[in-house]
Amino acid sequence: MAVRGIRGATTCEADAGSMLAATRELLQKILSVNPTLQSQDIASAIFTTTRDLQTVYPAKAARELGWTEVPLMCALELDVPAALPHCIRVLIHWNTDLPQSAVHHVYLHEAIKLRPDLAHDS
Repeated sequence: MAVRGIRGATTCEADAGSMLAATRELLQKILSVNPTLQSQDIASAIFTTTRDLQTVYPAKAARELGWTEVPLMCALELDVPAALPHCIRVLIHWNTDLPQSAVHHVYLHEAIKLRPDLAHDS
């Protein structure tokens, strides 16, 4: 079994409620487009936020979705000039027999600009 990466990103307002709702929406979309993904198969997940989103850890939303045994980490994204603001990103490390080409990444809202070729806007 290999470890595959799933990338995702979304944007939201800076308050804690919006951050948690946006993170839940992102993770639920990742789960829906990768139907065999189960929390027990996730080796770990890393969340990053832009500097303007520092009111709550996005990992809290994953815990609320039942990812209680998944190792989670949050970090601050590099503060690159002209980078997309109000952005939450995730990298999920998934233990799966699927080839990387069968893994579906999710970019929502303004984050679609980051990877329009991988966007899921619904």
